[in-house]
Amino acid sequence: MKEKIYILIACFILSYSAQAQLYGGIEIGSKGIKMTVLDVENLKRNTYDVKEFWTENVGIAAGIGIDGALLQEDIDKAGAVVYNNYKKMLSEYRIEDKNIFIVASSGVGLANNTNDLVAKIKELTNKKIEIISSSLEAKLLLRGCIPPKNYLSSVIIDIGGGNTKGGYAKEINGSSVFFPISCDLGTVTLTELINKKCKQKTIFEFSENLFDYLPSMRESFKKMYISRPESQEKSNVYISGGAAWAFYTLSTGVKAEENFTQVQYDDILAIRTIAENNYQRFVTGAESNVEMQKVLKTYQQKSLIAAFNLLETSLEVIPNIQNKKIYFAKQGQIAWLVSYVFDNAKGVKQIN
Repeated sequence: MKEKIYILIACFILSYSAQAQLYGGIEIGSKGIKMTVLDVENLKRNTYDVKEFWTENVGIAAGIGIDGALLQEDIDKAGAVVYNNYKKMLSEYRIEDKNIFIVASSGVGLANNTNDLVAKIKELTNKKIEIISSSLEAKLLLRGCIPPKNYLSSVIIDIGGGNTKGGYAKEINGSSVFFPISCDLGTVTLTELINKKCKQKTIFEFSENLFDYLPSMRESFKKMYISRPESQEKSNVYISGGAAWAFYTLSTGVKAEENFTQVQYDDILAIRTIAENNYQRFVTGAESNVEMQKVLKTYQQKSLIAAFNLLETSLEVIPNIQNKKIYFAKQGQIAWLVSYVFDNAKGVKQIN
């Protein structure tokens, strides 16, 4: 009888091992490099657990706002971080090399010398990285950040370091078709753009110049939505990306527990005002709050001001925004990467 029990247990373990498998994803973003380790139980059912997720704050997009190119020193730093974490996934997590995917976000893809980054990563890891287009990134974000029941009634807006992207789905002939929207303004690129206009480099001067630039920002976001008019008609707006994470964390002081949390537009206006006029409030709060500390280690005051102005303006120009439901998508930082890993693990061909 004991032998039968042992055999059953062994069969169960072997069966689980045959299905469960670790996958690793490394995303080179404008503001930092994100690592994800997925424990995938069933590829067909898309069932998985995020075993580990961590970020190294290595900004790589600063040069884009200056002359359109990634700085060589930033490429070298990014290469070192990617290499170290790639080796960590191989040795510590024992992930098979074929199951590790390295990609660069669409914000990084705005640079005119991305081939230098691709060559550096190839040299260090012998892997060819893919520069994800903003349309594909947004499509994967929508799939990972919006509940399926709300696909057709929602638009997603993701504010990254290099750009803002998003989109919505529409049913055509019985199938959901994705329509992307994008704007070449992100937290890092906007911060650098405004910094170039400043002579004294003070917070007051930065805020003044950003205020003068707001009409241009509004026009940029209006053009983004007008290019796809139906994006303005959706009743649900999902926000994701670093700006949304910083807003939620600093306004609540806690880490989001639910994948989707409804937030109020007025709270976004309030957090922007605090960043500009009472930043010390964040500093004081962070002294005893680990989650707030993470935000302030990621964003300096100027970057926070830029991030919150982008978040506010991207919503402000949507008609009847006060009557729409706004949700913070907790998984926004890893959703598109999770989707990308799944598709590639299945051998699905990517379409840009």
